[in-house]
Amino acid sequence: MKISNKKRLITAALPYVNNIPHLGNLVQVLSADVFARFCRSRGYETMYVCGNDEYGTATETRALEEGVSPKELCDRYHAIHSEIYEWFEISFDRFGRTSTPEQTRITQDIFSKVHKNGYIKEHTIQQLYSEKSDMYLADRYVIGECPNCGYQAARGDQCENCGKLLEPTDLINPRCALDDSIPVLRDTSHLYLDLPAILPKLQEWLDKASVDGRWAKNAVQMTKAWIRDGLKERAITRDLKWGIPVPLKGFENKVFYVWFDAPIGYVSITASHTDDWEKWWLDPDNVELFQFIGKDNIPFHTVIFPSSLLATGQRWTMLHHMSSSEYLNYEDGKFSKSKGVGVFGNDAQSTGIPADVWRFYLYYNRPETSDYMFTWDDFLGKVNGELIGNFSNLVNRTMSFLFKNYNGVVPAGNEESLSDDSYTKAKSEAFFKEINELQEQMREKLEWAEIREAYRIFFQICDLGNKTFQANEPWKTRNNDPAAAERLMRDLVMLVRDLAILSEPFTPGASRKIVEMLGMESCQWKDLGLPLSGLTINEPQMLFKTLDPKLISELRERFAGSQSEREQKAKDSTSEEKPHADLFAESVDLRVAKITAVEQHPEADKLYIETLDDGSEEPRIIVSGLVPHYKPEELLGQNIVLVANLKPAKLRGVKSHGMLLAADGNNQEGQGVVDVVVIPDASPGDRIVVKGKEDLSAPQKRISIDTFFAIPIRADNGRLMVGDKELCCNGKTVTTREVKNGSVG
Repeated sequence: MKISNKKRLITAALPYVNNIPHLGNLVQVLSADVFARFCRSRGYETMYVCGNDEYGTATETRALEEGVSPKELCDRYHAIHSEIYEWFEISFDRFGRTSTPEQTRITQDIFSKVHKNGYIKEHTIQQLYSEKSDMYLADRYVIGECPNCGYQAARGDQCENCGKLLEPTDLINPRCALDDSIPVLRDTSHLYLDLPAILPKLQEWLDKASVDGRWAKNAVQMTKAWIRDGLKERAITRDLKWGIPVPLKGFENKVFYVWFDAPIGYVSITASHTDDWEKWWLDPDNVELFQFIGKDNIPFHTVIFPSSLLATGQRWTMLHHMSSSEYLNYEDGKFSKSKGVGVFGNDAQSTGIPADVWRFYLYYNRPETSDYMFTWDDFLGKVNGELIGNFSNLVNRTMSFLFKNYNGVVPAGNEESLSDDSYTKAKSEAFFKEINELQEQMREKLEWAEIREAYRIFFQICDLGNKTFQANEPWKTRNNDPAAAERLMRDLVMLVRDLAILSEPFTPGASRKIVEMLGMESCQWKDLGLPLSGLTINEPQMLFKTLDPKLISELRERFAGSQSEREQKAKDSTSEEKPHADLFAESVDLRVAKITAVEQHPEADKLYIETLDDGSEEPRIIVSGLVPHYKPEELLGQNIVLVANLKPAKLRGVKSHGMLLAADGNNQEGQGVVDVVVIPDASPGDRIVVKGKEDLSAPQKRISIDTFFAIPIRADNGRLMVGDKELCCNGKTVTTREVKNGSVG
């Protein structure tokens, strides 16, 4: 089938913000990343957008559980998500969020057009209501028995066990998830998207798009099943506070249902990235939309979101190719965010295993056509066998042999071999003919986002290279048939360069190492097969280290059970082994830093961007949420306390290299305030240490925000304390100004 040269707009399912993504969630953003990197390498004009889905019941629930506002919860988890995706080297053009003015504006505009065109219906319904909590219960607040499969803990919007979409009133023996009371039915009015009325437009589009875009089999089957079972009007409003207000008289106190506005997030995140967003989303003649999702999200991307766009009457850039994967399961069950089961993004970071290794495993075993089970034994075997034993081995043996025996210079390889049994010109041509055929197969697979199959072809190419190296024994022919050895090494180094290009979408770190060894700045798809004779390489470096079975056994044990169980185990272990003050002294590096500049964050009303002098030669940038509490001039020139070894995190597009400390509590007048900790008589770079631990050297390891907050700091009668120890700077206790007793973070 002919491939077009249109611009490529790429999205991955928006990860929900109320939890940390696990490896199963990461499959979607990683899959889209491979495709985006491939498209850029091929020369397509490419836009890859994603972001956090922040509105809705789940956020309200989690915020309620943690005693914070939904906005505070979203800010915290957005930073965590951003850090994880940055560590995995996801090459978003924009990783945004849905709680933005652009999202509100575009969602309300789409709704208004759909309403004007007559595709919105109003109905008074009976909705479950908790008399105990005095509130209407959104879908996720109701749990009960699934009428389809009998699962006892099904939510009111969808059964996690069988995937059946539900209404709360469908559940058998429903109960309130917040207070465990039995809800009652009460009347309430809501707005509905008239899917039956939109169906003719939808069906016409589906019939063409699913064929032209070669949708995944599961996407076609699930979409047909939805339509076959009969489309119904679907509610698009909810009785919640955290969401986008409905711009219609009589519904001002309601918000849009998250699955109406969430897919619109793709559009608004693009609008947050560029003022020319309409050239991507309202230009179907010149743009193709590729979407990467899990199979549980298929109907929302093939029915509900397209129906909303079609109902506006505008010519939107509609879904072209749907890459919908099956489930990645964990050991003997499912990955689960709600239950905390599996390996999560921050877990992967903590293992010391490079991001490229995790990327390799998730691509090599991507659940494209069936579910796949992650096991630690399989992880060990695949990494050591394929990634290292095949790919890394070929690169290492080729580059090391060239560096050692040819002074790192790629030979011309044009002389005739002494024997027809050696590596002749004919064998060289046959070798590259097979390589080129495999590369073309790989390209064809990637054009349609068949990522696992493309990656398997990559390892066929590596295997061919290894077999060619071994069969032609350059360690022998270098002496008895130099021309054959030179031709072989020339071809193998060219193949290694090609592997740098082919591997970049999958393992960008390894690709960079190869490019560095070759002494090149970059390589793209168009460079495949170009000659390298005369090139001098740099000293070879290993791409990866072999995984130790002992480490894998430790990780299997560490990540057994749920996250909450693991956290409790760690807390129990920590409490038995070391006091908080000792842990803090060994892991947290606090420094005095002077604020030299303060500016408003261009993308966030409540954030400042501060430039610091931390005693080093380079200025340091941090981002803080102090706009509601301080004027810029009140911060400028202050010596603040900096968490210096905190891992960098992007906050609304600006990378923050640390955070300042502030106490949160009441002042002497009983007013709630945020009190930035300052040390006027200190100098930038001075350390803040635990009293009695002054002789310990400063921690070198960077820590995550979770690690930092796991060891609480508090203000106790104006003194900064960790456990039962004071924090000191130059022998003096660090004190607060306004908040005498409260938390510090």
